[in-house]
Amino acid sequence: MNKQRIIFKDIGSTDYQVAWDYQEKLLQENVKLKSANNGPSTSHYLLFTEHSPVYTLGKSGSKENVLLADDELKKKGIAFFHTNRGGDITFHGPEQVVGYPILDLEKFETDIGKYLRNLEEVIILTMADYAIKGDRSPGETGVWIDPGVPGRERKICAIGVRCSRWITMHGFAFNVNTDLSYFNHIIPCGINNKQVTSLQKELGRSIDMEEVKEEIKQNFEKVFNAELVSEVLL
Repeated sequence: MNKQRIIFKDIGSTDYQVAWDYQEKLLQENVKLKSANNGPSTSHYLLFTEHSPVYTLGKSGSKENVLLADDELKKKGIAFFHTNRGGDITFHGPEQVVGYPILDLEKFETDIGKYLRNLEEVIILTMADYAIKGDRSPGETGVWIDPGVPGRERKICAIGVRCSRWITMHGFAFNVNTDLSYFNHIIPCGINNKQVTSLQKELGRSIDMEEVKEEIKQNFEKVFNAELVSEVLL
């Protein structure tokens, strides 16, 4: 099968709303292309960003999983958004690689479950590059360490997506040198009694963010049989 071409852009540090609007723009452009008879083909994108501190709640999640009142969030400088992705509550912040693939799954496989497993596989392979065994936890989307060891389960990557006419948006949040104290104020992904971790915590040292991004990009190309090309996005 021919490799799909994916336009890659690292958009740097962004407020959550800015990145959300950008994704929506790219998704809607692709949806319009699909609606046009004999029009131009859809394009694939992969965006990387780091967000200012923010809690985001999935469409099926519960605000009760945020343990701070609105005024307390404001005092701590943490934004909050109720989003249109799947999943429950999670945190985005500095030193966390957030990846937003805007892909036309009709050019890959029209299977959301397979798509989620592929996103997990990208992170699992990246963790293996650092000699850490990433794993899946049955019924809990994302990437974990020791998911089958009671009391030792810890999540390192949250995943939540939206799909419209087989065009994806939202994606994954991989904790690299993330300040994990922010997770103390939520019930991460609505799952009680399980920990959150980061590459830094597991390895006992700070990790170069650009190095991690390059590993993720290479593994994304491998898992999705794709070629990432850097282009200027408007």
